[in-house]
Amino acid sequence: MAFLLSFSPNPPLNPKLSSLNTPRSSTLNTKRHFIIHTTSFCFILLAQQNPIPQSLAQASTPSKPALNLANTNSWFQFYGDGFAIRVPPEFEDIMEPEDFNAGASLYGDKAKPRPFAARFASTDGSEVLSVVVRPTNQLKITFLEAQEITDLGSIKEAAKIFVPGGATLYNARTIKIKEDEGFKTYYFYEFERDDQHIALMATVSSGKAIISGATAPCSKWDDDGVKLRSAAISLTAL
Repeated sequence: MAFLLSFSPNPPLNPKLSSLNTPRSSTLNTKRHFIIHTTSFCFILLAQQNPIPQSLAQASTPSKPALNLANTNSWFQFYGDGFAIRVPPEFEDIMEPEDFNAGASLYGDKAKPRPFAARFASTDGSEVLSVVVRPTNQLKITFLEAQEITDLGSIKEAAKIFVPGGATLYNARTIKIKEDEGFKTYYFYEFERDDQHIALMATVSSGKAIISGATAPCSKWDDDGVKLRSAAISLTAL
């Protein structure tokens, strides 16, 4: 099952986070072009009909270089439904505002889940930070509700869910973060696909998978990779 971070065309800026937004300008169409063409990683929105190739599952485990991270304490912290994440400076909120009138006449419209729980982009739209929340039974068929990400399998087994087929995997590791009631487990993956470099962090809380992804063109990763990786890893389940 390959989770793509798909995006909606022509995403408007969210006026609720004015501290993150810059005024609209004539460059907005160019920005939208970048957003649409640079997030081909898309999040892994459940393509069960396109299972990951066996070659990736059997690939040798990548080496684990030290993770270069930035100090994100001074960054804006966005709080969503069951999660929090740090947003890189100058990133804009590009979530589509919720249409509260949708489904007023058709119940089916109300039942449609929103593709993203949070979405931010750099000024030119070429770098994107997104969060997706999905019930774990949409990721892996199981009779039991997952309570921890380990319920979806080991770090290698879960790669079949979170890393799309054809990707070059550079890093895969388990990260444990201390909480009041002990340690919570997260899976981190870093990979390239279709000239995009992606850092992905995933965990499970109350039967839901919470996944953050930061993506940019490979040509920009050398300059901005530390910032984007740090943003993805800043994900916290609440």
